[in-house]
Amino acid sequence: MHTTGIRDLRATLADAVRRAEHGQTTVITSHGHPVAQLAPLANTGATLDQLVASGQVIAPRRRSELTLPEPTPIWSGVRFDRVLGELR
Repeated sequence: MHTTGIRDLRATLADAVRRAEHGQTTVITSHGHPVAQLAPLANTGATLDQLVASGQVIAPRRRSELTLPEPTPIWSGVRFDRVLGELR
């Protein structure tokens, strides 16, 4: 467990988040008193099957593959009014 003051946390927030990613907890103090903690999120590990079994969600009726739309062309070096005219 790591302890840091609010002022130091502002300067080292990225490090504190990185420690949380690695499972460490950071206690944040104000005037020397602990006021908060930054900790890793608890992994519940609930899968879709477990959530359906507990009645928390309804399973999809069919499973389909996600299809992505066609990429939009990028216009560069062309006047905007001409692009609009072509798109209309």
